[in-house]
Amino acid sequence: MPLIAVCAVWGVFWGSWSALLPAIKQDLGISAGDLGLALSAVPLGAVPAMALAGRLVRGKERTALMATTVLFALSVTGIGLAGTLWQLALALLVVGAASGALDIALNLATGRAERETGRRLFQPVHAAFPVAVIVAAPATGLARSLDLDVATVLVAIGLLVIATSLSLLTLTLGRGLPETSAETDKRALWGSAIVIGTLAACVLVIENSVEQWSVLLLEEHRGATPLVSSAAPSVYMAALTVGRLIVQALPQVSLRVLYLVAGLGGGGGIVLAGLGGSVPISMIGFGLTGLALGPLVPALLSRAAADDSSGTLVWGVSTISYTGFVVSPLLVAGLSGWLGLPAALAALGLLGLPLLGRFAVQRQ
Repeated sequence: MPLIAVCAVWGVFWGSWSALLPAIKQDLGISAGDLGLALSAVPLGAVPAMALAGRLVRGKERTALMATTVLFALSVTGIGLAGTLWQLALALLVVGAASGALDIALNLATGRAERETGRRLFQPVHAAFPVAVIVAAPATGLARSLDLDVATVLVAIGLLVIATSLSLLTLTLGRGLPETSAETDKRALWGSAIVIGTLAACVLVIENSVEQWSVLLLEEHRGATPLVSSAAPSVYMAALTVGRLIVQALPQVSLRVLYLVAGLGGGGGIVLAGLGGSVPISMIGFGLTGLALGPLVPALLSRAAADDSSGTLVWGVSTISYTGFVVSPLLVAGLSGWLGLPAALAALGLLGLPLLGRFAVQRQ
């Protein structure tokens, strides 16, 4: 399906990106601190682009998704032209904006497709991203071992993304917006978006923390070899995918149950990963975290699409939840300086409490 394909190639870039960072750092001759500064441009570009895209995409989801996919492909290839730190930061600012706009367009298109076809699509569409990340990272490592340079890999990814965008020509979606709600209803929608988006952000804080810090935890605090420790994000992503596919196969599982599973399993899993005294226990913790948290955000977006045909709620939840990715690096870094990395990751288990609170107050 075109929506799954687009989400997959989106994940191909981000999976490859992590594997390209050492080569980019070496090619530009920059420090780890400089690289971190450049990487901060991604969310700086994404947040305003997401806010703007929500206003422009609604009612023309297929066209907007094709446009943002192509723009994302062009922005990816542009990274290969960067020859200095500031050129890299500018390129990543553009990538962040294109990726943020693509995120909104994909979610709005998926929501519209769900409403028009009656099929449940968010879980399988979102499952494609982690699968692509798992495949793309080692494939990029292989490409580097064959002496392919960064620019060549990025051009290949850009061409793959553009080719995949053509599949959207087969996607049939309606055009135009449904009748608009009253102004009071719009305010109520944004109130709901803030609540739901904040809950989704709790999930994404943990997800981003596992992706960024799990390897460091196993290598420096569990004595794992680089080969073993590098498998931690893949374990999480694989479990994330399995969780989403399980919920797709079990449509009777309610959103309220998913809050309970995410609060207990996700919160407990990250505590186990952080405080577990060995590599196997930490790996089990990461897997449990991904399995429990994986289905919740797609389920929230699916409910948002069903509750609001205008797309405002999906747009709001997508944008607000992204703050989880923005906050996560600073949050874990700050907690690590105070508590140490293992306890800092375990402290993220507290983010499961709002999910449990939502389970407690939500009606069946």
